[in-house]
Amino acid sequence: MKISEFDYDLPSQLIAQEPCEPRDAARLLIDRGATTPDDGTMTDLAHLVGPGDLVVVNETRVLPARIHLRKRTGGEVEILLLDQRDENRWQVLARPGRRLRAGTELLSGDAVIGFVTGRDPDDGTTFEVEFCVPLDVATRDGEVPLPPYITTPLRDRDRYQTMFAQEAASAAAPTAGLHFTPRLVDAICAAGAEIASVELVVGLDTFRPVTVEDLDDHAMHSERYRVPSDTLDRCREANRVIAVGTTSARALESAALTGSLNGRTDLFIRSGHEWRVVDLLLTNFHLPRSTLLVMIHALVGDRWRHLYEHAVEQNYRMLSFGDAMLLNRHAG
Repeated sequence: MKISEFDYDLPSQLIAQEPCEPRDAARLLIDRGATTPDDGTMTDLAHLVGPGDLVVVNETRVLPARIHLRKRTGGEVEILLLDQRDENRWQVLARPGRRLRAGTELLSGDAVIGFVTGRDPDDGTTFEVEFCVPLDVATRDGEVPLPPYITTPLRDRDRYQTMFAQEAASAAAPTAGLHFTPRLVDAICAAGAEIASVELVVGLDTFRPVTVEDLDDHAMHSERYRVPSDTLDRCREANRVIAVGTTSARALESAALTGSLNGRTDLFIRSGHEWRVVDLLLTNFHLPRSTLLVMIHALVGDRWRHLYEHAVEQNYRMLSFGDAMLLNRHAG
């Protein structure tokens, strides 16, 4: 398949610049298969699940991963933490990166907090940085790395965290989880459904567009994931598994495919993928020509386009701070 098959018209005025308040007031497009989708709100999710259903969330927390530093020569460097390689070593994006060399010291104020060890051997466009201070010190003055299409400053950086967030590790939020509130979770549980968690650390592919036309030539970057054995056991016993976000779906499908509950995954979910766990997917609306749209196609086929056309016609708020959709791969 070609990435050009996953293009659509996204009016710029529909790209949400600020999160919805309250969180669960976001709109929800409900997939009804071949019939016209329903228009609701996130609070309706409690009426769309029931006994035996398992709602699986990604509990990763976003790091204040955008850090402004300088070189010993005085030049400014902005780094974006992407992936932890070992205790002190990170894969990063750097700007400007053209003159960064192995051994370049990185300073915060007058203190050296790390140095460049070289370009990432697996990706010539990123670097590896070794920190000589604890991570909480290195990121003390860091910024939450909002996507580039969000230009409005975030007044409360906790608003880019989900209520499920635990260990700080990700370079971006699992945005479908941003719509949940304790009130909504209580209503879901009152309906007889249960909540379970996984972790997938959101990394480089969130920031990198697809640059090839043929999807066979696209290489997914690996991301760390963890699926508790109890979560996978409950998935096997569930009536339906509702994955909250593409990251939760990718973690669950990776664990089921490989049999490994912890590790790294470069699973590219695309047409022909044999879904082993996920029945429904709650997800935000995604950028044109993205691997996330390719995943949506793998779940619901060509009707993804009709759902997106409906969303645009009905002025849904799009992308990270936008509204949500509930997709059902079993819908006819």
